[in-house]
Amino acid sequence: MRGLGIALLLVGLLWILQGAGLVGGSFMTGQRRWLLIGIVTAALGAAVLGRGMRRPGR
Repeated sequence: MRGLGIALLLVGLLWILQGAGLVGGSFMTGQRRWLLIGIVTAALGAAVLGRGMRRPGR
């Protein structure tokens, strides 16, 4: 679960940066839609990561 949370968080952060126009070279650059999708994805990743951190390792 931790790996999934980290992946979602990183992808969400990338989409936030692209949506905000800080990372170029993509159709997502400067698009508000991708900024919002990135925020939701990063928040989901943080929630998954937080839940994975609370559980003892399996």
